[in-house]
Amino acid sequence: MTEQAKADAFLASWPYARFLGMEAMVEGGPLTSVLPFSPHLIGNPLIPALHGGVVGGFLELAALAELAASAPDGHAPRTVDITIDYLRPARDSTTYARAEVIKRGRRVANLQVTAWQENRATPVATLRGHFVWNGPTPSASRGEGPAGQG
Repeated sequence: MTEQAKADAFLASWPYARFLGMEAMVEGGPLTSVLPFSPHLIGNPLIPALHGGVVGGFLELAALAELAASAPDGHAPRTVDITIDYLRPARDSTTYARAEVIKRGRRVANLQVTAWQENRATPVATLRGHFVWNGPTPSASRGEGPAGQG
């Protein structure tokens, strides 16, 4: 199963991802999560800006989708903890996010996710988090046997 297929299957299995209308794109590069704008996502109609819970949920799902897409079995990881920094209002336009795996251990992965709208250099929010995942150990992903035994 391809990374795109795993990410799509993961997002289809989460009701909140379906409510958001979240999508994933893998086009010859890293997975990019996409949150198309919809009026039901507005939290502050005066600005108008996306609801903070929408942005936070989108960031967390982007991290989970990244891990699910890279897992050999496509199983969903579980969130241990997350910290979100809201940097500026997320306006009424499409929002993108990309997760970067900082460290992937045997059971726990540390990720950082950045969300932006028109310009990737001006992020609207970032997430740092730890996730329990079911992927191969780092040594197994390099073709080594269990516990680094060749």
